[in-house]
Amino acid sequence: MNPTEIQAIKNRFGIIGTSPALNHAINVAVQVAATDLTVLITGESGSGKESFSKIIHSISSRKHGPFIAINCGAIPEGTIDSELFGHEKGAFTGALDSRKGYFETTNGGTIFLDEVGEMPLGTQARLLRVLENGEYIRVGSSKVLKTNVRIVAATNVNLLDAVNNARFREDLYYRLNTVPIYVPPLRERGEDVLLLFRKFTNDFSERYRTKAVRLDADARELLMRYDFPGNIRQLKNIAEQITILETDKELPINSATLNHYLNPIQPTSRKALVPLRQGDDSATSFSERELLYKVLFDMRRDMTELKKLVRNVLENEKYGGDILKDHQDLFSSLNNVDPITATPTTEPTRLLTPPPQRTVDLDRYSDERGEIEDVQHVTAEEESLSLEDKEKEMIIKALRKNNNKRKYAASALGISERTLYRKIKQYDIEE
Repeated sequence: MNPTEIQAIKNRFGIIGTSPALNHAINVAVQVAATDLTVLITGESGSGKESFSKIIHSISSRKHGPFIAINCGAIPEGTIDSELFGHEKGAFTGALDSRKGYFETTNGGTIFLDEVGEMPLGTQARLLRVLENGEYIRVGSSKVLKTNVRIVAATNVNLLDAVNNARFREDLYYRLNTVPIYVPPLRERGEDVLLLFRKFTNDFSERYRTKAVRLDADARELLMRYDFPGNIRQLKNIAEQITILETDKELPINSATLNHYLNPIQPTSRKALVPLRQGDDSATSFSERELLYKVLFDMRRDMTELKKLVRNVLENEKYGGDILKDHQDLFSSLNNVDPITATPTTEPTRLLTPPPQRTVDLDRYSDERGEIEDVQHVTAEEESLSLEDKEKEMIIKALRKNNNKRKYAASALGISERTLYRKIKQYDIEE
């Protein structure tokens, strides 16, 4: 394609930039659009992969057919087969009626499978059958159905690594990767960063009816050197923040002011109830093992309290003394022992008195596991024995700590983003 044709495509789909890598990706998308070949779009999160799927569909022979974009990482593992391929009535609990899947409703059009690397292995096998012969089966049915759908997939992970780690089917990878398109990250696009920033700030200044933002030479240089891990999405957020928060726009924004938005100061986090993992580079990841240890020690504490309660009741019963005598070994451990730390105490046990708040030495948990840590003292109220409550609490804390960004919260919790999404739905957590 000549530069004029490429620019026409950019204008039509709102793509800003002149970098050679971007132009090459657009050129490949236009060339492959006229065919029915499967396309795999790779690139970092926020780099604009979905725009290329729309280019492929809009200038193809399927442009009058339906187009649907599906985030495979956002659909719970237990329902993704039903979403994609449909289900029959009674196929599973809650299946009150038959339902058509996306491959049926999008027949004759294009399906964009974003984050295809997050797709479960069982669903991958079903997708492979669609790619090979256009056949699929609804969940709970034995009838083979046909579909004529063009598949465009995208991923921000290295699928070859996923194949080597047995998390992605090798045969599906080569089926999807018929024509690869690489979308460059923002840091590889040179002066496109300045063009995009100017476009975003102008748009936001019109929306909020403020004066347009200008950058001085040092600020422009700083913007081009910045890594932008969130790519275009992050740049757009920064442009909106500066447009709203910088009220004095008579002078250009300098590098010191811009650096405040590029590297915001993170709020000081409170001490966690569960110690952080030793040797964790991020120092923010929650260890499921430590969470389990804390729950077990809480259960041990409450079991001790329950024994004390039973003993107190038996002491006041007619035949309770005989029962206590027959089970001395069961209740002997309660004499002058703290139910949390298992250390002797000098204060006698009060009958049927709820325990006061205690200062818990959390490092005692680590000491029993052979991991000596600095002493931390955290006041903890009596908590529920429910492991689900503990899990919900840690998920909420992780989301708050990471400003409700699921990707970073999932990484902090040591689980996948899809699992975190399922847990959020399960516990009805408001983000």
